[in-house]
Amino acid sequence: MNARSPFSPLSALALVLAGGALLVAMLWMIGAGVAAGDINDGGAHGGGRGLNGYGALYRLLEQTGHDTDYARDDNGLRQPGLLILTPPHEAQGADINRIVTLHRRYGPVLVITPKWMATGADTRQPGVQDGWVRLGKARTPEWEGFLDDVGVTIGPAAAPAADLRGAHAALLAPAHVMSGTGQNLAPRVVDAGGRILAATYRQQDGAPLALIFEPDLANNAGFAREENAAITLRLIDDLLPPGQRQVRFDLTLNGHGRTPNLLTLAFTPPYLAATLALILAGVAVLWRAYARFGPPLSPARDIAFGKRALAENSAGLIARARRFHLLPAPYADAARGRIAAALGLAPHGDPAMIDAAIERTLSARAPELSYTAASAALRAARRPSEILRAARQLHDVERLLTR
Repeated sequence: MNARSPFSPLSALALVLAGGALLVAMLWMIGAGVAAGDINDGGAHGGGRGLNGYGALYRLLEQTGHDTDYARDDNGLRQPGLLILTPPHEAQGADINRIVTLHRRYGPVLVITPKWMATGADTRQPGVQDGWVRLGKARTPEWEGFLDDVGVTIGPAAAPAADLRGAHAALLAPAHVMSGTGQNLAPRVVDAGGRILAATYRQQDGAPLALIFEPDLANNAGFAREENAAITLRLIDDLLPPGQRQVRFDLTLNGHGRTPNLLTLAFTPPYLAATLALILAGVAVLWRAYARFGPPLSPARDIAFGKRALAENSAGLIARARRFHLLPAPYADAARGRIAAALGLAPHGDPAMIDAAIERTLSARAPELSYTAASAALRAARRPSEILRAARQLHDVERLLTR
């Protein structure tokens, strides 16, 4: 039976790295709101594809070389470029004024006022798609707290409607056209009767502020006519500073804002540096785990088992204490006892009688050796080299007599 792993080390490393990359990507998508779902909900905003939406304007700007995006939080509102606001009827004027004031520190603002009260179309009917709406009655917004010196009305327009360059606009519902009034308005699109359909707001502080009162000039329904798209695109290009192509559509006023969370902060400066450091640390740990060879080593015991370990520990203690003079006599006595036991003598008898008996036996076996001399040399030794040399001589005598 083969116990070999079905994956090679490189395959296992690739699986781990791919899984880690997917996890980081998923966390980033959650934090950045990429996986928040489709914003085509029938609303009048940059992601709406119904008659009242501005999805066509968003795509037109993309195709004409503009850098388009959505602003879902205050961080997006602080980005440079043009910010397009499409507030609904029920929006609060104070909220609109806060966003306009905030972004005008970074770039121009275009506000498109709502007109149509829309309801969602029945998708069960043939050919009806998600996000489609049915246009109801026209109604003016009431945004108290935002440009209170500007008024809006709905009434019939006097044809033709044209911009400052003389380009004509095609009105979707000439009988229900929204126009603005106010002393601070500089007209950009007017009808034959002088009603202002689009204008810039005269204000000395901050970046330019423009308003499109008649939403049919810029919404999906109005973009069915090419002249409306040309007028709206020209107005946007005039608002953008030279060399700047960034355009963002605000979604916070339309219910698609994104509140900060831990995942969002993790991928947002300055916390992005800490996140990258943690990711690199994880990669280093994975690499160390991958590069390790063999099973992990179990830590060795401070005091090992066995007689050898006991002898080594005792020797280490004596060497550290430098009590070498305590070794010769006990070792000589122990050797005498072992030899006596091997020769059948009483180990605890008279030491002199035992030494004499051992000497006689050794003389009979090896006349050139002397037990008495070896034992005396060991007992007299003091330095480690002398003790070791004498102990070896006595050990040779012991081995000869005990085998």
